[in-house]
Formats: sequence, C-alpha cells, structure tokens
Amino acid sequence: MKTYKAKKGRLMQGILLVLLVFPLAYGLFDTKPIKEKLRRIIPLTTPALLIIWPYLDTQYWIRGHTFYYKSGYIKGEIDIADITTILKGKTRWVGVKPALATGGLIVKYKRYDDVYIAPEDSDDLIADLLTINPTIQVIASETPSGSQTA
Repeated sequence: MKTYKAKKGRLMQGILLVLLVFPLAYGLFDTKPIKEKLRRIIPLTTPALLIIWPYLDTQYWIRGHTFYYKSGYIKGEIDIADITTILKGKTRWVGVKPALATGGLIVKYKRYDDVYIAPEDSDDLIADLLTINPTIQVIASETPSGSQTA
C-alpha cells in the first residue's frame, strides 16, 4: 500500500487561522468571567474544529487495484480499471472534493463520475495509476501565456 499526502493550500490555512484566532482573541480580551468567556468561545470555534478534522486527516492511497481517498467525513474508493481520464492542474470548487488546495487533479471514472483531489506529488500518483492502468488519459491544464497589452 502506498500513501500520498494531501497538499495543504494557503486558502485553507488562512480560513482555519481566522476561524481559530478571532474567537480566541475575543475570549482573551473580553473582561467577563472565565465561564462566560467559555460559553462564547466554544460555539465560535466549532467551525474551526470541523475544518481541522479534514485538514489533519486528508490522504490518498493505492491498495492493489483500488484507489482510496479520505478527507474528514468524505471517503471513497475507485477501481483503477474504471479511471478514464485525469485532468492535471485543475481546480474544482463544487462536487466531491476531498482536497485542501487548488491546482490538483480531477479523476474521471466510469461514465459520468469524477472526484477532485490534491496530492502533494501529483506526478508520483499519476505514474502509479498509469502503472496499473496504462489506458488512463492524462490531460495537463494549459498555462496561459503572458498577454500583451497594446
């Protein structure tokens, strides 16, 4: 079994930082008694706790001929023989997204299914998937060339 770490993007780190720092700062600088502070801090930090779980738990792995992904409460598996296309360097904002960063991979499998993932080393994962299923089509995103102004 080979495991691939998830890439952790700055956007996710920034959101997590804001969701943790503001409630804690609010609690520290408030002049009310500690019980009252805790009653206010705990509900305000709950969203951060829901983000910390996937932040610490997102990973991908291959076991046999199956690709697995897990990110907090999102879990799944894909038979590697069913993978048809991998779009590299793409970002998806909706749908099944067990990822913490932009510029990842969209893995298309079966006829209409796909999942967005963002491993630290996309090339390593793609190479391992191609070893098992060499018919996978890998499409790299086009990088826009510098536009010229008139």
